[in-house]
Amino acid sequence: MNYSRNSFVGVLPPVTKNIIIVNGIIWLTQFVLLGRANIDLSQLFGLHFIASEQFRIYQTVTYMFLHDPHSISHVFFNMFAVFMFGRTLEQIWGAKRFLSYYLVTGVGAGLIQMLVVFLRMQVFVAPQDMFSLVNSITIGASGAVFGILLAFGMLFPNSKLFIIPFPFPIKAKWFVIGYGLLELFFGVVNRTGDNVAHFAHLGGMLFGIFMILYWEKKDRKYGRFY
Repeated sequence: MNYSRNSFVGVLPPVTKNIIIVNGIIWLTQFVLLGRANIDLSQLFGLHFIASEQFRIYQTVTYMFLHDPHSISHVFFNMFAVFMFGRTLEQIWGAKRFLSYYLVTGVGAGLIQMLVVFLRMQVFVAPQDMFSLVNSITIGASGAVFGILLAFGMLFPNSKLFIIPFPFPIKAKWFVIGYGLLELFFGVVNRTGDNVAHFAHLGGMLFGIFMILYWEKKDRKYGRFY
């Protein structure tokens, strides 16, 4: 599979390139609309809890293309991860399979996040905190990004990654396992003021495992190998 190398975007396979471009354009649109017209696209296209009056089914997809308009780091680091790891997966899987994987893990992450909110409402949350949970909004590509990290760790477990601030390389499998355990810890602890959807990240990984195992079984059956 060959791609033009005449420019920076030329080194990227098409789905990876377009994911980065679309997310960048949407973030810029969010920033401009919020600053110029006080219009927050998160209210329309962010993922609301299913019991909220503002929930719409399309939000299970659109939420993953929105990021915090007040911070460029949110979209930058998500898209940097897509750039670093997504291009490799797309070159191996092909555009169709990679796009399917990205969307399914993103949607799956949102569903897991809503499930966790529901469980917290049933078991852990005081009645006075119900309103904030019901009206919570999830945005960001992080669920799909964690799915990408999971896939890279499964397909290239012994690849060595240099992660700041560690002064030594870490094998991809240990990086993914460690990151997953860290997300689980922070999700369970649920610290006050922590607005990161940790269980959405784990949901992206979970759906990623299901998809990869399904594809491996299917590929063995039909004799497709990488």
